[in-house]
Amino acid sequence: MVVDDEPDQIFTVKTILDNFSNEYEIIGANSGSDCLKLLKNNQIPDLILLDIMMPKMSGWEVYSCLKENSSWKNIPIVFITARNDIVAKKAGGFLGHDYIEKPYKEKELIKRIYIILNSK
Repeated sequence: MVVDDEPDQIFTVKTILDNFSNEYEIIGANSGSDCLKLLKNNQIPDLILLDIMMPKMSGWEVYSCLKENSSWKNIPIVFITARNDIVAKKAGGFLGHDYIEKPYKEKELIKRIYIILNSK
């Protein structure tokens, strides 16, 4: 699942992963609340790429909601964001399974997703 308020970002990740392999199904959510709605409707992903800076509900708030729910708390979270300050880097790296800054290199994104999915 890719959670980002910018549809172009969801499209980009989907395109990158579709070009790499047809084994990935990408679910897009344009907001934190859309993410939670999809999860409540049992669309449970193997991994969530979560933007930090979103209106109304930030990635940090979505993360908190995920960790409070026993059905979702073990979904690996990768923070993917344009935010590159030291606080975000440390918190994202500590809380999530990974922290990726935008813009990212396609091969690096694929590699990091692959590592997380294959370590489960």
